[in-house]
Amino acid sequence: MTIRVAIAGARGKMGSEAVKTVCKHEGMVLVAALDYKHVGESLSQLEMFPPNLDVPIYTNLSQLITETNPDVLIDLTNPHSVYEHTKEAMLHNVRTVVGTTGFTDEQLEELSLLAREKKCGCIIAPNFAIGAILMMKFAKEAAKYLPHVEIIELHHDRKLDAPSGTGKKTAQMIAEVREASKQGHPNEIETMMGARGADFEGMRIHSVRLPGLVAHQEVIFGGDGQMLTIRHDSFNRESFMSGVVFCVETVMTMEELVYGLENIL
Repeated sequence: MTIRVAIAGARGKMGSEAVKTVCKHEGMVLVAALDYKHVGESLSQLEMFPPNLDVPIYTNLSQLITETNPDVLIDLTNPHSVYEHTKEAMLHNVRTVVGTTGFTDEQLEELSLLAREKKCGCIIAPNFAIGAILMMKFAKEAAKYLPHVEIIELHHDRKLDAPSGTGKKTAQMIAEVREASKQGHPNEIETMMGARGADFEGMRIHSVRLPGLVAHQEVIFGGDGQMLTIRHDSFNRESFMSGVVFCVETVMTMEELVYGLENIL
């Protein structure tokens, strides 16, 4: 079966890479793109895409679904719109693959209930890179033995949310095997607010935003006379595409929401 795919955020760096990936995949067909403003009738009118890419552009998701009948919506937009996109798609029985982060816990719970009610699969992946998933899995295992840990996540300076979804997800996974406890000197004082980073059950998460970066993270564990660093680097957005393809194919068989690619690998 050919999977009919729509992409929200096709003009972005991740979105344009996803367009190329879907178009060259034999088991998928790109049927529509969703944009927040009118930029043309089809992707063929945009300089970043081939002139023969006659894929219609919509600004209204309900109209897109009604007129193009996608099986899966890939959302690669931003934290301001991703929740509404995901909810709207599932209400129309369209499965979703979401690479945008920034959901609240309450939104995730609501979407999980909706997915089960509609029996409509949804995968929310803070990171699509297989190496990043392994980094998180290895970090969780290491935390069983080295519970003193800090996370440093580094991204490009156009990223809206901090910490990153990967940073938060890593901390959540570590918290499953680590007892919450404050790290550092018990009486430490921040002489500049935020110097110690975000506090997640005593762990610290530090966010770096610089031009030239794509997506990088290191998890640093400290012990008596030793240090362990687990690091992953994505040098370009092509590194995420094998995970996108895997999610699109997998979500077609799902009837619930899954948060984190590590849960389906």
